[in-house]
Amino acid sequence: MSAPRMQACFGAWIAALTVVFYSFPQYSMYSWATIGLSAAAAVLVGVRVHRPAKRLPWYLLSAVLVSFTLGDTAYNVLTDFMHIANPFPSLADLFYLLVYPMLAGALLIFIRSRSGAGNRAALLDALVPTAGLGLLSWVFLISPYVRDTDLGFVEKAVSSGYPLGDVLALAMLARLLTAGGRKPVALHVLVAGVGSLLITDVLYGLRQLDGTWQVGGPVDAGWVLFYTATALSALHPSMRQLTTSEQIAQSLTGGRRLALMSVAALIAPAVLLIEDLNQGVTDAPMIASASGIMFLLVMARVAGLMQLQRDTAARERTLRITGADLVAASSVDQAGAALTQAVTSIVPTGEDHRWVMRGSDAEPGAVTGLMSTSRVRVAGLPADLTAELDGFEWALCAEAVSAGRTRNGPLRHNQVFLAASEEVLTALEPSFEALMAQATMAVERITLTDEVNRRSSEDYFRALIQSASDVILIVGDDETIRYASPSALPVFGRTDLVGMPLSRLIAGTDHAELRDLLDQVRSGRGPRDGVDLTAVSGDDLLLQVECTCRDLRDEPAVNGLVVTIRDVTERRRLENDLAHQAYHDALTGLANRAFFQNRLESAATFAVDGRHEVGVLFVDLDDFKEVNDTLGHAAGDQLLTTVGRRITDLAGPLATVARTGGDEFAVLIDLIADTGEVERVADRIVAALAEPIEVVDATGATHQIHGAASVGVATSTEAAGISELLRRADVAMYGAKTEGKNTWQRYQDEMHEAMLRRLEMRSALNEAVAGGQMRLRFQPIIDLPTGDVAGLEALVRWQHPVRGLLGPNEFIELSEENGSVVAIGGWVLREALTTFAHWRTTEAGRPMRYVSVNVSARQFRTPGFVDEVREVLSETGADPRWLLLEVTESLVLHDADQVWADLRELRAMGVRIAIDDFGTGYSSLSYLSNMPVDVLKIDKSFIDDILHNPQQMALVETIVSLARTLELAVVAEGIELDGHRTALAEMGCSYGQGYLFSKPVTSDEFLEYLRTQSSAVSPH
Repeated sequence: MSAPRMQACFGAWIAALTVVFYSFPQYSMYSWATIGLSAAAAVLVGVRVHRPAKRLPWYLLSAVLVSFTLGDTAYNVLTDFMHIANPFPSLADLFYLLVYPMLAGALLIFIRSRSGAGNRAALLDALVPTAGLGLLSWVFLISPYVRDTDLGFVEKAVSSGYPLGDVLALAMLARLLTAGGRKPVALHVLVAGVGSLLITDVLYGLRQLDGTWQVGGPVDAGWVLFYTATALSALHPSMRQLTTSEQIAQSLTGGRRLALMSVAALIAPAVLLIEDLNQGVTDAPMIASASGIMFLLVMARVAGLMQLQRDTAARERTLRITGADLVAASSVDQAGAALTQAVTSIVPTGEDHRWVMRGSDAEPGAVTGLMSTSRVRVAGLPADLTAELDGFEWALCAEAVSAGRTRNGPLRHNQVFLAASEEVLTALEPSFEALMAQATMAVERITLTDEVNRRSSEDYFRALIQSASDVILIVGDDETIRYASPSALPVFGRTDLVGMPLSRLIAGTDHAELRDLLDQVRSGRGPRDGVDLTAVSGDDLLLQVECTCRDLRDEPAVNGLVVTIRDVTERRRLENDLAHQAYHDALTGLANRAFFQNRLESAATFAVDGRHEVGVLFVDLDDFKEVNDTLGHAAGDQLLTTVGRRITDLAGPLATVARTGGDEFAVLIDLIADTGEVERVADRIVAALAEPIEVVDATGATHQIHGAASVGVATSTEAAGISELLRRADVAMYGAKTEGKNTWQRYQDEMHEAMLRRLEMRSALNEAVAGGQMRLRFQPIIDLPTGDVAGLEALVRWQHPVRGLLGPNEFIELSEENGSVVAIGGWVLREALTTFAHWRTTEAGRPMRYVSVNVSARQFRTPGFVDEVREVLSETGADPRWLLLEVTESLVLHDADQVWADLRELRAMGVRIAIDDFGTGYSSLSYLSNMPVDVLKIDKSFIDDILHNPQQMALVETIVSLARTLELAVVAEGIELDGHRTALAEMGCSYGQGYLFSKPVTSDEFLEYLRTQSSAVSPH
């Protein structure tokens, strides 16, 4: 709820209770108690909502309201329930009298929080009217009780306590009002409430003396106003300002305050006159005492005003003198000395204080000539300033921005601090502001004068500093710098070069070169241009600089050697980086092919002269393309980096390791100690790269892969030249791949012949399909529970004109390399569907459900493959459901969006999809639930050991169970034993193929197999 709304609600509540109080006098005790306690509770609510800095005075005010209410309640109980007529003194008086010290305490805390306890003038201004009103209280309220002979001591003391309490509260209230400064709304409301209390107490006392007091009269409204105003002041947001320090400067007393003090001083004569006119003077001692006290207070106030006037005059005189000194000052140091002398003069004698001046570089673009002053807490300043001003809580601060010390130097941020007691700072603040304004103008004048003098004396240098990027130095015969252009700051990070020996700017290693440069110019041998030296900046950083020197000692305006320095650090670094990039691989940081070739040429030349051997190793990663296809190129780059690092560690510091291609590395071993050294390095490389390597794919998943490699070894003793050496290492590497990969081979002459045969086969493959050299073989796929032939797999063979019938292991990899696999795959698809469609028309072939055809990744990614399948199905008249296309895991996992879209299109046609050799790829299980496939084919490597290896058996069972859960068919490859078939059938594997049923056979042999298959594959 907002503060205005809370105040409105509370005011309405009190108004309603007041109406009840006056309308129903029989319930006045309860309604009155409710009014008082509601006001006390509202004060606590205001404290909780607004959270003032000091809560004690508000708690005291709440206690005042509670105590007043308890007094009223006790009085009502004694009169209404105990039927005691005018109980006095009683417990109610105790609660009433407690109100005044608690109220005075709360007001005192407000006074100390707002203005401290040192405002002597305000205290005197408050005491004068308090003394006058106290005299009135004595004459009209206290004196009648004191002279009443019917009252005992206790009755007199209690009766006198009320007006004395009012006087005490009045003194505190007057002191709070005379403190000066801004008066928040909460203060005005509180003053109205307390004033209402004091006036009501006076009226109550007078009615008591007359014997006309009764509960429920109009006087009670004054106390209701006291309750309400106190609560409303606590509910107003400005109540926080009553406990917030507000520094108030001393000033001359205004007319209204003087009028109030004059009226207060006339109270005593007025009372004396009234008593004399009535029944004679009865309070002469008290009137005389009050008159004397007010006279002394007024004189003390006048003395204070006179002292304030003298101090003000002294400060004005100091300001005039300081102004003259600042006008006469010709430097910033002289202005600072005059300012220090002025501050010392204006601080009162004997007052402890601290004076600090400091300057620092200002922010670029700051406005100069503007001065600002403020009062700051010492604890909030930087640590060094806090230490200097230790012992003080507050300080006056003045700050301004002026021009730099040099012509192009940074702007200066000037600050001064004066720390002293709060009373001294309050008195000095106006003088301090005036003094700082004079000092700011003086500094601006001095800076402007220096700038004008500087410009007029430096005009002859303008021709030398037109190029801001170069540093221009004038050096004398003693090699000391006499002038430095402003561009020295961004280059060397310092501006204090004048007077410094030139050699201090140059690294010690280049001092001899610097001396030669200067000597050559001084000796008249002409200028020197483009001399590269190493310089030292102000931060002790090394710079590459280009120096030019001219002899202008005969020029009167110069009279020295002019040295021009250009910072070429970045240019030299760029040149070095470009040179490094030209000879190094960007990914691994290893040497590239060009650098390796240069090193090999140098090593070979030196080897011939020194009669020793040079060894070359070619390293090619096995199946690196599969890593890129399955895990992405980022993972492939991680693998290449790790492989390069391992090869470098194993080759040794004297060897040169280079990356010569995508997944190819080369190692140069110079100065071979013995013939077996190169082979040992090759063996270590193969073993090290076979160790698992951890890479992270694009999804953030971590994989352990093997960087197995094939290594070819050749030495210079086996080759006639560099080209022959490289060719032999390359041939040996291909020989290692032919031997099964993950091994190394040393060059042998027969390897060259094998390479030639490989090249011949690659060339012959391009004509194999057109020449009608491809053949199909068929292997049945058996329904394991029934033994029936469910389908068959079409397997390709090459009828080589010279070498005879070749299996796929001998030519498929070559066809992938030269691209002929696309034509071969198309031929196999068309031939297999043609043959299967024909068999389906025969009695023996009708039960078969499908033919399985392998599709290579390159064939599948060829544009138009899906259209080709649709066309072949149309040409052969085959039902799309008869076709099962076998693809590899790597194909499904690479370029998943496009590949999966093509697979879904094939399945929409009715063609089924199988994953061949399932389980040998990467991360297949994580994609399996979403793959657009129908069949899993378990690789033969999983089946071989299931009878003897429980872990292998469990793995196959897991795959079968997973496929069944995902509603995928499973075909186990490589079944060769009855035990294999039995175990697979028991675990729920539906289909299988292998030599147990039939090896791959020709078309005629397969038809014969179909006729006899019922007995050949009958289940046991």
